[in-house]
Amino acid sequence: MDYRRLDLNLLVVLDALLEERGVHATARRLNMSQPNVSFALGKLRQFFQDQLLVRIGNAMHPTPMGDRLQEPVRRILEMVDADLLGLPAFDPLHAERCFSISTSDIGELVFLPTLLEVLKERAPRATLRSHSMPPHELERAMSDGVVDMAMGYFPDLQGSNFLCQTLFEHPFSCILRKDHPEVGDALSLEQFLGLGHILVSQKGRSQELVEIRMQQLGLSRRIQLQSPHFMSVPLLVAGSDLISTVPHAVAAIFATMAPLKLLPPPFETPLISLQQFWHRRVDRDPAIVWFRSLVAELFLGRDPSMPAGRAIGQ
Repeated sequence: MDYRRLDLNLLVVLDALLEERGVHATARRLNMSQPNVSFALGKLRQFFQDQLLVRIGNAMHPTPMGDRLQEPVRRILEMVDADLLGLPAFDPLHAERCFSISTSDIGELVFLPTLLEVLKERAPRATLRSHSMPPHELERAMSDGVVDMAMGYFPDLQGSNFLCQTLFEHPFSCILRKDHPEVGDALSLEQFLGLGHILVSQKGRSQELVEIRMQQLGLSRRIQLQSPHFMSVPLLVAGSDLISTVPHAVAAIFATMAPLKLLPPPFETPLISLQQFWHRRVDRDPAIVWFRSLVAELFLGRDPSMPAGRAIGQ
């Protein structure tokens, strides 16, 4: 007998027939018509070259071949159901899973404090690993499974292999030293353009949005320092008359590190679309499904760095 000629669906019918001992009961159990059950039995008899079940009185009884098949058929179906069709469950309370994420320039400041606090309660054995890498490396890392998800502003993660969910939009703020000699509680466009600027320049990051917007408006400013690093900015601004435009969450953190004031830009700046991204290969991975559901629960429509009723410049 060539097993490749056997339809797996026929084994489902055979399993039910051997247990129910009747065409009518089998049809009811499998939600099939009686003629279809009879047709399937005919195909099974032809394949195994045996009657399998014969009618004696009002019931059907298995032949010796039918008796021998009952246990292995049940075993095969249970194996298919468990090993091929059953998705592995994810138990957050007991899972020792390390979620590997990549965050943008403001991702760690915005997402990680809340995530770490909630994971401590809902997945106490889970850990986080945060990566920072150029866009082309991130695409490869997500394709290879090195990074589970990306969270933040990632305009380069596009194409059919990447899925995303927009969580919220985030504003920019300008930072200046608290006792700035030229700027008080409001920043005019003339002041903004006349001051020296510190520009944090990172390819594929949110800072590009401000640069593109200024080009669209035909505005030009004097960039006195261009750097790829954020962490030197607060002390440099606090010790000079320079100004820098950064995501608001970054500005708020900077204000706790140095005597700075936060003011809204004197022109309309685009909002930063913060999203969570995952690769199509893990779209149905139970652990990733759980994690991105948690992220959506915590951040969908809610920017934790912008408390309700609080203005950006306050």
